[in-house]
Amino acid sequence: MKPRTKLIHGGIPIDPHTGAVSVPIYQVSTYKQDGVGVHKGYEYSRTGNPTRHALERLIADLEEGSAGFAFASGMAAIHAVFGLLRSGDHVIITDDVYGGTYRIATKVLARQGIESTFADTTDPAELAAALRPNTKALFVETPTNPLLKVTDIAELARWAKAAGLLFIVDNTFGTPYWQTPIALGADIVVHSATKYLGGHSDVVAGLAVVSSEELAERLHFTQNATGGVLGPQDSWLLMRGLKTLGLRMEAHEHNARRIAAYLDGHSEVVAVYYPGLASHPQHELAGRQARGYGGIISFDAGSEERAVALLGRLKYFTLAESLGAVESLISLPAKMTHASIPKERRDALGITDGLIRLSIGIEDAEDLLEDLEQALKIEEE
Repeated sequence: MKPRTKLIHGGIPIDPHTGAVSVPIYQVSTYKQDGVGVHKGYEYSRTGNPTRHALERLIADLEEGSAGFAFASGMAAIHAVFGLLRSGDHVIITDDVYGGTYRIATKVLARQGIESTFADTTDPAELAAALRPNTKALFVETPTNPLLKVTDIAELARWAKAAGLLFIVDNTFGTPYWQTPIALGADIVVHSATKYLGGHSDVVAGLAVVSSEELAERLHFTQNATGGVLGPQDSWLLMRGLKTLGLRMEAHEHNARRIAAYLDGHSEVVAVYYPGLASHPQHELAGRQARGYGGIISFDAGSEERAVALLGRLKYFTLAESLGAVESLISLPAKMTHASIPKERRDALGITDGLIRLSIGIEDAEDLLEDLEQALKIEEE
């Protein structure tokens, strides 16, 4: 199946019990057993729920993996995946990573005796220097949040395999519509499904997909034991959102390409970060390993004062946390999504106080361009 068809017909598209073309919301906590241990595949909804199961089958199909798992948030999914490690282990993590991932590594995993090193995963030499005898996993975000750096998934898959590492890829920005890391050699893919997969700012969810039955057994044990599962109504909302993922991603990218080109040529913009620009350092790689460049653009307005002033003048960009929704969102990472990262580290990475992140929606591109133009024109005065 082609990707857009798989979004509609993948997983369990028809409810096997009723023939409903939309898998129902099974709002249930427990299930009748015909005898002790004799049941119809479900015992208790923390362990398994038909609605959640349909979502998990769908995301496994979309990511070309062995099994999928749905969690109450993206961070719950990441925490469960890190739960496959044990005290004394070490993990290498992309340096330019979402603030929540940085926080869980430095504040939660550290307390559990799991060490982390943040490295530029686009630089083989820096990766090699980060490797230790107790390194057990490599966690890569690509494209990164918020600087849109692109890591070569296939190359790192080979490197991780040679080093005996579990290779985890955060595919939130890419989505399975644009890139499928498991097909490129990743062991596990994670998503903040709150973002593009849901796409409508109405659900908080996380997903993980594994490449093997062995990993599926281990992650299901962790999911069931810790219990951070996604409820049936949110699972249903997520499946409904996924049906239009292809249409939305194409619309996001269509608008993002135009806006990135406009910002790239603007005299008042210090720098633009978007993999679809020919000037992006990993532009060729992004075009080779993914089917699209996505809908996230970051740009540097020059200072926090100029950035804040610009944010206050926009009409169609909503100042808010999150991204990947049908409406265009705008944020100041240093003060919002990445505030948990110390300022000296943000500065070293290039996450300046004037950096603005745009999540381009599916509005008319002309309206979005005019909105940015009027805000930047005032900056010039």
